[in-house]
Amino acid sequence: MSDTYRSRQQVIQLAFVAASMILVGKALQLQIVDTSYRSDAEATAIGRNIIFPARGVIYDRNDSLMVFNKPIYDLMVNYNQVSPEMDTAKFCRLLGISNENYQDYLEKDWKNPMYSKSIPYTFLSKLSLNTFAAFQESMYEFPGFFVKLRSARGYNHKNAANVLGYIREVNREEVEQSKKNSEKVDEGYLYIPGDYIGDSGLEKQYEDTLRGRKGIELVLKDNLGREVGKYNNGDLNKDSQAGKDLYTSIDLRLQKYAEKLMQNKRGGIVALEPETGEVLVLLSTPSFDPNSLAMSEKRSEAFLALSRDPNLPFFDRAVMAEYPPGSLFKPLVGLVALQEGVTQPDRTIGCQAGYYLQGKRLTACHGHPVCRNIESAIQHSCNAYFVTIFRDIIDQKGIYNPAKGLDIFNNYLAEFGLGSALGIDFPREQQGNFPDSDYFTNTVYKNDPSGGWRSIWIRSLGIGQGELLLTSLQMANLAATIANRGFYKTPHIVKAISDGYGRKKKLTWFDTKRTVSIDQQHYTPIIRGMELAVEAGTARSAYIPGIPFCGKTGTAENNQRNKADHSIFFGFAPKDNPRIAIAVFIENAGFGGTYAAPIASLVVEQYLQKDILGANRKWLEKRMLDAVLTETPDETLATN
Repeated sequence: MSDTYRSRQQVIQLAFVAASMILVGKALQLQIVDTSYRSDAEATAIGRNIIFPARGVIYDRNDSLMVFNKPIYDLMVNYNQVSPEMDTAKFCRLLGISNENYQDYLEKDWKNPMYSKSIPYTFLSKLSLNTFAAFQESMYEFPGFFVKLRSARGYNHKNAANVLGYIREVNREEVEQSKKNSEKVDEGYLYIPGDYIGDSGLEKQYEDTLRGRKGIELVLKDNLGREVGKYNNGDLNKDSQAGKDLYTSIDLRLQKYAEKLMQNKRGGIVALEPETGEVLVLLSTPSFDPNSLAMSEKRSEAFLALSRDPNLPFFDRAVMAEYPPGSLFKPLVGLVALQEGVTQPDRTIGCQAGYYLQGKRLTACHGHPVCRNIESAIQHSCNAYFVTIFRDIIDQKGIYNPAKGLDIFNNYLAEFGLGSALGIDFPREQQGNFPDSDYFTNTVYKNDPSGGWRSIWIRSLGIGQGELLLTSLQMANLAATIANRGFYKTPHIVKAISDGYGRKKKLTWFDTKRTVSIDQQHYTPIIRGMELAVEAGTARSAYIPGIPFCGKTGTAENNQRNKADHSIFFGFAPKDNPRIAIAVFIENAGFGGTYAAPIASLVVEQYLQKDILGANRKWLEKRMLDAVLTETPDETLATN
């Protein structure tokens, strides 16, 4: 054998060895080093079933169930398993859909990675119990279709819709945002298409608490996508984890009663327990039946109708609407004037139907006896009295230095929680407004030829008008602060959360006392004035026999043409050791004593005495129930 032939043979042998080594190396990479190919292969044989958790339920302060879970059914389909010979007409009849619907629901954009012919997807969601029951009996006739059980919200009542809120399906942006957190968060907490999410009220505020964690079940599938058993004996499965329950401070019985009184009226009621800051009632009207937005076949229609309602039932007037407080502001002006020493409790200030300057009436007032002290000024809600002492506060550092006086005044307002969100555990709370000295110096009177502004120009602030804006929540909290003689705790709705083992875990973040730097002795004449207002003053319609009720009416000016002013009231009871503080705001209802004050008194009496007692009070209750103050009667508010 020649050397040339032997050399060629060695080259060929080396080539075969090299090729073999390359193939072995590639196999090693595919099967051992790089696991992505093995994962892709397993993915075609292993299915992942999502186990949806039960959402946490919600209770009132007396452990009455306000929100529970009820089953709903999603019809799923595996495209590859659908038989072309099945009775489509019967299938559509059982589900109440047309043949066109059937084709639309079945066919997908198979180029879209969200869909696969071998992976189940939702064919029809939110089947009613009756539809599911009828379909289940014949489901064996329709291969490829199966039902997945979900839980949605249910309600035993028609009340507190704005408090509880509602859930909806997640949108694409929320799913995409969730994917970005996939490396940081347990996959059971990630949102996927079809998940439900809280969109308003407590459902939104406590979404992370209520939602729970999804479970994962791994199953073996054949080449047609049919489940044939558990993967790895179920050792890699993850159980779902139910959401945690909320125990709220809402008194459902009182909430129902308040909603009855506010039917056919537009406004808000907030009632607090002064000592703790617990919210007893949080009401916005017009409202709606929370059952109408439960996950059902008619939800979309109901949501659209509510969205188009000109009375804006989705606008929460308890925490979002900002109103001028009107005369409710006067007790606060009195407290600041007493603390700053610019007035005394027994000071007499004359009023001849208004506040006069150089013989010209600048602010009108109603007729009433001479106010010989600050108590009677509150009792009769004298505009002249409070414009005078407000100007004394603003001018205390000199009449040419009103900015300094306004800054001092505003510091007290901030201590009372005005001008900023109180921090309630509830979404979309607005902060209200009070104007600062910079606003007047550099905006309103920036180009004034006199070279500056004066207290007389902002006198309307002293009687709760002008640029002042408060929410109903802030008004109720102001009443609670006065009731407590100088402190409040952050208003809150949820008192405790379940720990997952049937026990309540009390929340403590709201326990801190927020004190106001006004000496306690100054509250005595102010509170007495509020008591006199109810006994024999502007708030006489709020009088409750046997209950010392301290309150103040207000009438907020409305600039809309042909619209009445707003009726306002706030107060607390009993006078000593108060158990409830309340604010009522009713749009376009006129004087505070006409509707807001009597409605507040009925709510207070119902809370303290569990009933409305006496013929006169029963008559007042009927008058409030029968009053229609909206342009069209409201048929959606609960009457139970």
